[in-house]
Amino acid sequence: MPPPPTKPALNPLLPLASLPLPLPVTRLHRVSPEKRPRRLSSAAVSAAAPTSFSADPSAELRALCSRGQLEQALWLLESSAEPPDEDAYVALFRLCEWRRAVGPGLRACAHADERLPWFGLRLGNAILSMLVRFGETWHAWPVFAKMPERDVFSWNIMVGGYGKAGLLEEALDLYHRMLWAGVRPDVYTFPCVLRSCGGVPDWRMGREVHAHVLRFGFGEEVDVLNALMTMYAKCGDAVAARKVFDGMAVMDCISWNAMIAGHFENGECNAGLQLFLNMLQDEVQPNLMTITSVTVASGLLSDISFAKEMHGLAVKMGFATDVAFCNSLIQMYASLGMMGQARTVFSRMDTRDAMSWTAMISGYEKNGFPDKALEVYALMEVNNVSPDDITIASALAACASLGRLDVGVKLHELSESKGFTSYVVVANALLEMYAKSKHIDKAIEIFRCMPDKDVVSWSSMITGFCFNRRNFEALYYFRHMLADVKPNSVTFIAALAACAATGALRSGKEIHAHALRCGVGSEGYLPNALIDLYVKCGQIGYAWAQFYVHSSKDIVSWNTMLAGFVAHGHGDAALSFFNQMVKIGECPDEVTFIALLCACSRGGMVSEGWELFHSMTEKYSMVPNLKHYACMVDLLSRVGQLMEAYNFINEMPISPDAAVWGAFLNGCRIHRHVELGEIAAKYVLELEPNDAGYHVLLCDLYADAGRWDKLARVRKTMREKGLDHDSGCSWVEVKGVVHAFLTDDESHPQIREINTVLEGLYERMKISGTPVESHSPEDKEVSKDDIFCGHSERLAVAFGLINTTPGTSISVTKNQYTCQSCHRILKLISNIVRRDIIVRDSKQLHHFKDGSCSCGDEGYG
Repeated sequence: MPPPPTKPALNPLLPLASLPLPLPVTRLHRVSPEKRPRRLSSAAVSAAAPTSFSADPSAELRALCSRGQLEQALWLLESSAEPPDEDAYVALFRLCEWRRAVGPGLRACAHADERLPWFGLRLGNAILSMLVRFGETWHAWPVFAKMPERDVFSWNIMVGGYGKAGLLEEALDLYHRMLWAGVRPDVYTFPCVLRSCGGVPDWRMGREVHAHVLRFGFGEEVDVLNALMTMYAKCGDAVAARKVFDGMAVMDCISWNAMIAGHFENGECNAGLQLFLNMLQDEVQPNLMTITSVTVASGLLSDISFAKEMHGLAVKMGFATDVAFCNSLIQMYASLGMMGQARTVFSRMDTRDAMSWTAMISGYEKNGFPDKALEVYALMEVNNVSPDDITIASALAACASLGRLDVGVKLHELSESKGFTSYVVVANALLEMYAKSKHIDKAIEIFRCMPDKDVVSWSSMITGFCFNRRNFEALYYFRHMLADVKPNSVTFIAALAACAATGALRSGKEIHAHALRCGVGSEGYLPNALIDLYVKCGQIGYAWAQFYVHSSKDIVSWNTMLAGFVAHGHGDAALSFFNQMVKIGECPDEVTFIALLCACSRGGMVSEGWELFHSMTEKYSMVPNLKHYACMVDLLSRVGQLMEAYNFINEMPISPDAAVWGAFLNGCRIHRHVELGEIAAKYVLELEPNDAGYHVLLCDLYADAGRWDKLARVRKTMREKGLDHDSGCSWVEVKGVVHAFLTDDESHPQIREINTVLEGLYERMKISGTPVESHSPEDKEVSKDDIFCGHSERLAVAFGLINTTPGTSISVTKNQYTCQSCHRILKLISNIVRRDIIVRDSKQLHHFKDGSCSCGDEGYG
């Protein structure tokens, strides 16, 4: 029995023209120009015309159709004064459907629509069957509306046609109308409806249809149960799909394939492979679809031996030369990182399709060979193989990794010509490519033109802003994203990186809370991003708490905490932390030793530094790189062992880079050794002639040594190169809002209060006997601190004092280094106001408390 109607029942004999339609009704004779057949010439008409006329045109039309003479039949139809009978029409439409003759079929439809006021059941079903087979769902609906009588076949054609056309919700709406009209579904109805449920996906609707299957007595039909399994799997409910499978009395190969694929689609690779082994044990012969699906999934298990067994099994079964199987084999080897084997399979293929080339391009790109990916793409072009959207997206990802803007722009143009830019996967790849190529404005333009944006689109933009150091815009986009799309762990990581870069601690805490509410707080690299946020915002306590609760610590977690201890001047704690790390069996990497050597450098621990440096090769079989050598040079230089550092550089097994000579130059500045400093400056400025930081170091060296003439020459060189115009900028977060302060910027609404607070603090310092330098504009030409520091952090700190509760800490982020004057002033302010002041500048983190700094005044003596 049909289910009780939840809406007023519709009379199945009434035409549907009065009902709301899934698509607008159009007259059938309005055939689109590109589909309208050309009018036959007179010669063609003569050739097509029958040589003799029967007294019964309908009989003649049926005879022509039975002989397959479509052109003559169509000529007879259009030249007859009276329309043929229903049987003749049905024969013509079936012939058009069999021949896949779209143009003649639409002409015959238009003829019937004009001549007949309504369509009988047989004729209507024949027209519907033909139109749906042609993919002309737009024309099928008005035919359906002109049928006063409709049976289950009529409804099945429409439901299946809308589903195949991608109009899934309309297909489900038609199914409901079918039930309301009192039409009983049959065994062919449910697979169509269930495919639409899985395609939406709509789990609730799928459950309802499952109930209908049982109610109408189709719970034992294999085809229906196979469709049920597929529906549950696509809706993410592999458990329900497995219950259906386990309850089947009779199974075919499609049943096994559906359930195996269902496990794979839901990330249950082990369960899917175990079911495949059960299939073999039950002596069910797998087909090409089975082998292809299992081959792709076996690449996700990192089990090379099993993957090779699958390859051998497929060869024994005779699938080795099939293109689809070879494509799956390439994907499997690519997933295992075995691109050599993938290349061998690809090279041995006699026939390759677009998917073959795409699998190779994607495999090279995902395995860290973007140059190879572009080489294969170039070969694909040479072989005149038309790329699809996935091909272009993979090639764009390779361009993003290599910074190949030239190739990326050509791919963008190709995407536009093929209409792929409206595809989300291509648009997302374009966003990433332009962002990583430092063309973020072009990425913004593409983002704004995207008709649909998913979480990857938003995450790509937020990450792109961070990559281009536009962190405030990253946070702006993140806040707007929350109104439309649910963020994932990648989004949160990018947003936390923006907070860390700007020192936006409160915003970072809010994002942390949001991630916990979304249930992704421990997913992927997010815990490490949280540790990094708290470390860079000067909250080592929060960082330690996050590290402690992180259950799946990796080497990045340990390294981030090590860097935090070093940044806060806790060198002894860093070494103790490293010993604990080694004790529990965590193996250090190159980054670990960079942090440890920095800790030794900051703490002046020369013997410990040498011991760690030697242990890299002797204990951990690690070859030191340039960063490790730079750390050792910095360590020796800071403690005054300048000649030892110089000899160390000359004895390096690899050529020193600018960072190595820069560390030596900084040591010469600290100890005011001009001669060695000039040697270091000669090398470093040859390697990095346009780096303002090294010029500043040289200026510091000359200024501290009183070599004003040489300082003037360096200053002149910097002006000629345009290296001394980067304005100092500091950021401070108050009540969740980040405020920026530029050097000499008087535009802030509270600038008068800020200046008043600073003048009051300066007066208190003078009263206590501490002189405070004047920094008026006319003194700028002679004050290197004004030029290379800008003192913007003083404005930020004063603003924080005004707008925060007494006793709370103030955290400031700065884009330049903190000069000696500001360093001394901030120590005094922390002592006067009894507050913790954290300043993270371009060189290091300073934690001022009770008149002292965590850096130990290293380099500020």
